[in-house]
This record gives sequence, structure tokens and C-alpha cells, in this order.
Amino acid sequence: MTTAWLDANVILRFLTKRPPALAERARRLMEQAEAGRVRFRIRTVIVAEVVWVLGSKSYGYDAARIADAVGGFLRLEGVAADEPDLVLSALQTMADRNAPFVDAYLAASAAQSGEPVCTFDDEDFKRLDVPLFS
Repeated sequence: MTTAWLDANVILRFLTKRPPALAERARRLMEQAEAGRVRFRIRTVIVAEVVWVLGSKSYGYDAARIADAVGGFLRLEGVAADEPDLVLSALQTMADRNAPFVDAYLAASAAQSGEPVCTFDDEDFKRLDVPLFS
């Protein structure tokens, strides 16, 4: 089986089905992954880019829709995200608390390690239930 690193543009075409020609190419790539011919790896920074683009004016997805779409994508057969549990937790927190993905990811990372977050954005992080370092 081949392993390849997946770029945000492929994920975005697959999820948004736009533009149609690239969306079709992305769909065929995902079929290869589901069939076990290729394993696509995804870095967390790529997930963050996808989340940011989906929430931009171009697509206007809300946090819950982003979490659902990206989380579903990361659960596809043949897709392997770095830190999948951490990323999925951050996506859920983003949706549940309407927090930026990167803040939710940092809070999840801190919680997993049992360490506080050092930030000047106390109010946003307080709602993420993470201890703060001051």
C-alpha cells in the first residue's frame, strides 16, 4: 500500500464538492483510500487550514458544520490524521463552545498533558475549562 501526505486543497474539494472537476478527482482519491490502495496522512496544521477555510466568507460553515464535516472526513477508511483523538476532541470543543479550532486544540493538548496554558486571552480559555498559567 502506498502512503501519501494529503494537502488541504484535496480535503476542501472533497468536502465542498467545489469546483466539480476537482471535487470528482478528490472523490476518486478517497475511493482509493477506502479500497485500501492508499493511506492518506494528514498533519494537524492541515486540519487547522481546512477548518479556517471552511469558516471563511468563501464557504461560511459554522463551527458545528465544520466539526461534523472534518470529523467525518478524518474517520474515513484510509485517512490517518496525526493525533486523531486530540484533533477530534478539539473539533468537538470548537463546535460545543464556539471556540476557534486552534484554541480548542491547544486546550485539549494542555488537558492531555496535565499542564496549563499560558495566554493573554484568559476569557476565551476560561470557557475551555483549562488551567491557566500566570
